[in-house]
Amino acid sequence: MNRRLEFNFHKKVVLITGATRGIGKQLASDFENLGAELILTGTNLEKINELNKNSAKNARYFYADFTKEESLQEFIRKLADYKKIDVCINNAGINRINYLTETLMEDWDDIIKVNLRAPFALCRQVARLMKNNGYGRIVNIASIFGVISKEKRSIYSSSKSGLIGLTKAMAIELAPHNILVNCLSPGFVLTDLTRQILSESEIKDLESKIPAKRLATPQDVSNVVLFLSSDLNTYITGQNIIVDGGFVSA
Repeated sequence: MNRRLEFNFHKKVVLITGATRGIGKQLASDFENLGAELILTGTNLEKINELNKNSAKNARYFYADFTKEESLQEFIRKLADYKKIDVCINNAGINRINYLTETLMEDWDDIIKVNLRAPFALCRQVARLMKNNGYGRIVNIASIFGVISKEKRSIYSSSKSGLIGLTKAMAIELAPHNILVNCLSPGFVLTDLTRQILSESEIKDLESKIPAKRLATPQDVSNVVLFLSSDLNTYITGQNIIVDGGFVSA
């Protein structure tokens, strides 16, 4: 008997942080199209209010600034209203590029809060619900700079490497409860922010260094997250999957 392989998130509750732009925006769109009930976060309150006015009934946006402890805790309290969360995707992240000797401790604190502390706090809350329900999928969005690095990335690489380590530890602990935890590390992704930061010539130069000869699209990343979050994934856990067009291997 042939089994039809397809993504279906009907009756699934999916939490996605950093969902108002870039990869997170693509994830929100894809999960919504596949029938999920969505819990989404962002840091632009005006944009969130506008999105809540115009979004489908199965999507709700929350303001959450993870650099601020009170904002993180307020969002966690709101999660307590949900009887279940089937999928948690920790996508929110920040970066501040600077030489080691010129970084500020404030940069360290903020990047670690958003990229590592918030995912830990959210997973701790969500895992309780998942254990009670005997089901869960967690995907943490890290970066190739958690595996390799370059100058001016000391804090960012520390945060993303830590997120990969957190993923592995959680996967071991939660696997007996049918909760699969994985990490996805994107390479260079062509988002609106990338286009703002890099010129066309700089993008072309970067593409020439990638074996696939192009930057990733948010859809390239979303496709992998959808699989890891779905019922099609029944045995993959504790892994860091690199989506970079071969850049790290070159």
